[in-house]
Amino acid sequence: MSKQKISLDHSTVALMRRLLKEGMRPYLGMVIAAIACMAVSAGSTAMYAWLMDPIINKIFVARKAEYLWPLAITIITTFAAKALADYGEAVLLSRVGLRVISDMQHRLFSRLMALDVAFFGINQTGKLMSRMTNDVVAMRFAVSNALTGAGKDASSVLFLVGLMFYQDWVLSSLTFFVFPLAILPISRLGKRMRKVTANTQEQYGLLSTYLNQAIQGIRVVKAYGMEEYEKRKVHDLVETLHELTYRAARVRSASSPIMEMLGGIAITVVIVYGGTQVIALADADPNRAGAFFSFITALMLAYKPLKALASLNTNLQEGLAAAARCFEIIDTEPAIKDRPDATDLVVREGNVRLEGVFFTYDGAKSALDGVDLEVPGGKTVALVGPSGAGKTTILNLLPRFHDVTDGRILVDGQDIRMVGMDSLRAKIALVSQDIVLFDDSIRANIAYGRFGATDEEIEAAAKAAAAHDFILSLPDGYDTVVGERGLNLSGGQRQRLAIARAMLKNAPILLLDEATSALDTESERQVQVALEHLMKGRTTIVIAHRLSTVVNADIIHVMDRGRVVESGDHNALLAQGGLYARLYALQFAEENSGGTP
Repeated sequence: MSKQKISLDHSTVALMRRLLKEGMRPYLGMVIAAIACMAVSAGSTAMYAWLMDPIINKIFVARKAEYLWPLAITIITTFAAKALADYGEAVLLSRVGLRVISDMQHRLFSRLMALDVAFFGINQTGKLMSRMTNDVVAMRFAVSNALTGAGKDASSVLFLVGLMFYQDWVLSSLTFFVFPLAILPISRLGKRMRKVTANTQEQYGLLSTYLNQAIQGIRVVKAYGMEEYEKRKVHDLVETLHELTYRAARVRSASSPIMEMLGGIAITVVIVYGGTQVIALADADPNRAGAFFSFITALMLAYKPLKALASLNTNLQEGLAAAARCFEIIDTEPAIKDRPDATDLVVREGNVRLEGVFFTYDGAKSALDGVDLEVPGGKTVALVGPSGAGKTTILNLLPRFHDVTDGRILVDGQDIRMVGMDSLRAKIALVSQDIVLFDDSIRANIAYGRFGATDEEIEAAAKAAAAHDFILSLPDGYDTVVGERGLNLSGGQRQRLAIARAMLKNAPILLLDEATSALDTESERQVQVALEHLMKGRTTIVIAHRLSTVVNADIIHVMDRGRVVESGDHNALLAQGGLYARLYALQFAEENSGGTP
């Protein structure tokens, strides 16, 4: 999962205790009411069996008519009580089970939102989605069906076995002698089920990842003729899931024949021994037949819940395997979080300073190697250099998507690790080349910049970002749905919406990461005008490979291999004849020759 994950006790008892404590305790009142319904239902079931005694002895043997209507009323009352109890139990426990699912999904998503960016870099999206969907639904059985089944079936067995021992303790002892033989094989089946289920859920997560990648990248798939390759990948995974699911079905089904055999043995013992007793004592004890029929009815009624209890362990392990995977996410602590004594960031001038900053993504190769640089408040500073020089890493460190390995980053003299992340990120706006728009209206996407903004403020931000006119030309204007990742819009339109979002946020520090790199000339011109408007009066850090877009920056820092190797304005850097001059000359030559810089 991740390095910051804490250990989790995967034992059945520990997981069940945690599910009861965290999942069902908030709904203890409903659970108690459901248990009361279970008790009524179980008592009614035992009553069915007990009624066989007076029915046989009083009606069919003794032929006493005065017992007929009282027994009939008792039977109707018993059936009605059981029907109402079963309904109440089903409704209450469905409510509890569904609430537990909702609560777990809330907790999982809340934890995901709290985790740092690095976590999502090492965990596939499809697998995380599987935790929110497949695992949580599978867990419902462990929380609701299994627990309630255990309560209801165990209560029924308890009442019925009590009745059986009341009617004939010797016959009951002989009957139940065979059932302990099922404990060992059923326990082994449960362990196998837990393992198979864990593997199945893992493969479902992988399938979600494959499907997400193939659908999101469908243009690339088709452009390179890789349809067959993707089909083979998914086909192999679906076949693996088929085998795992089939194996789980075999394991799940194995407990039934075990109980069938033991049930057959038990019933045979009852019929042989009990029948012998009834025949031998028919004259001496005429009520023996009623007691025997009551006993065998109780045994037959107990067989179904006993069989269900035998299957319970294997089914329970499916839910517990899913619960363990959900708790892994919930128990994962973010590597980056606020200190207990964190204060709010106060931005006065907006000065940003990096002092001896080192950073590594994997603990091995340094992305930043002792970087010192300063961004004066209200100025525009550009970071340029070859790919992999560490430019984007600096932008990721400023909002604390990652924390520095060594050194510190200051905003107006305040170490950003000493201030609250909410207050830090509220002072920073980010516009990157990888524009993220949600499958919602244009209005909602712009409003992401500041929750609660009015329509007038949203439109003012769109006008400042040169987006208002194209928005009005769309079929539904500001209510137009942009589609998944904004695919219903052009690249320039998406970029201007991102700028409008940043305009609305009105943060004093602005980060621009290749904001125009993927645009055509006309779109770039429109976006550049919007960016110039956005940058006014703000501390701005710009990353650009196209050096022509940063020639007017107040300061240009040239980076290479995680270090700042040159600093100055455009003219000064050209005069130095160093890396910046070489990069600029190369791009100038490519532009003049018709190439792409």
